[in-house]
Parts: sequence; C-alpha cells; structure tokens
Amino acid sequence: MLTLSVKIRKDQGRKTEKLREKGIIPAVLYGPKIENLSLETNLKEFEKVYTQAGTSSLVQLEVGEKKFLVLIHAVEIDALSQKPIHVDFYQPRLDEEITATIPLIFEGEAPAVKDFGGTLVRNIHEIEVKALPQNLPHEIRVDIISLKTFEDSIAVKDLLIPKEVKILKGPDEVVVFVAEPEKVEEELAKPVEEKVEEVEKVGEKKEAEEGKEGAEETPAPKQETQPKPAK
Repeated sequence: MLTLSVKIRKDQGRKTEKLREKGIIPAVLYGPKIENLSLETNLKEFEKVYTQAGTSSLVQLEVGEKKFLVLIHAVEIDALSQKPIHVDFYQPRLDEEITATIPLIFEGEAPAVKDFGGTLVRNIHEIEVKALPQNLPHEIRVDIISLKTFEDSIAVKDLLIPKEVKILKGPDEVVVFVAEPEKVEEELAKPVEEKVEEVEKVGEKKEAEEGKEGAEETPAPKQETQPKPAK
C-alpha cells in the first residue's frame, strides 16, 4: 500500500500561501469516526502518490506516530500552474461500501481500425462503481482487440472487474466501438450543414425585414389638388 507522510498544520487562512511557496500544500483529513485535522504535505511527494493512487485506492497516511487509511477525496488545482494547491483526505469506514469513479484504460489495437480504416469511438471514459474501500480498483482496463468489424462493440457488461465490485451503470450501455469512415465524415459534416441552414434562414429573415422597413419608409405619392376657381 502507498504511504504518504504529513504533518499537523498550524498555519491557517492567508498564511498557507507561504507554505505553497516552500513546496508544501495544505490539506485536511476527515471521516465519520475522526475529528477533522488540518495537515500539510510535501507537494512532490503527494504528486507521486496521487499519480499511482488516484481517487479510488487507499493510501496509508502517516501523521506522526498515527496511521490512517484514507482516500484522496478531492484535489484543488491551480488554474495557471496546474499544480495541486489543496487536498482533502477522507477516512472511510472499511466495513461499508462506498461509491467511486474509476477511469477506463483502453489497451490494444482494434482490427477494425487497423484493417478497415475505422475510427475508435469511446463513449465512456470513466465509470462509477460501488465496493468496500479496500476492494476499489485503481482503474479498469478494456482490451479493444475484440473490435474486428464495425458491428462489434464492448458494453458495460463485458468489462472485467473483481466480483466484489458493482458497476452503477446499465449493463447494455456501449463503452467503445469502431465507426465506419463515411459515417464519421457524415457526423462531422452535420454541424456544418446545420449552421449553413441557420445562416440562410437568418439571411432570408433579414432580407424580409429590410423589405418591410423599406416599404414603410417610402413616402406616399402626393395628390395633386386642382386650384379652386376664383369667386
């Protein structure tokens, strides 16, 4: 199991900016059976663990002499640096199932792509599951070598997962398939055609409105009046 060392954090509020400047990020630990703890951890060490554990694998958090089995529940990312700036660690009950989102990793090469020039279409990139925390998979691998023709597909029910894990999605939902080249071109062309039609409709509407305005602005011809006969 992955291990991450952290310390109790004394700095709060704006003072945490000084921690970040030193390569340390603030964190918090909470759970149903513990009191909230304000923590701090080394950024580089956290990134190593996060890369391997993600949000679905248990991590052993060492706080001094105490140890907690936790999930990396949430990570706040800086918009500019794309680096973590705050972490939420959650200690779940190990005797109760929880839900988690697991990424799908697509492996291999689809013959329908290689031999027939099709395009691989991934409908689902991650999937929600339910299991005891210690049984949660880090990722689910999907071998696409079975996609030999354009009629083949891989559905949720075809995914290989441990028996202790329940997938919270319809079994017949398509995860991945290979689309024929002409169908891909049709799909790509659709938005363009729709936009052209919209532009034409707007143009016709504008011309009609301009014609109407022109008719309203054209002055009516003056009627010639006969001079009144002198009395």
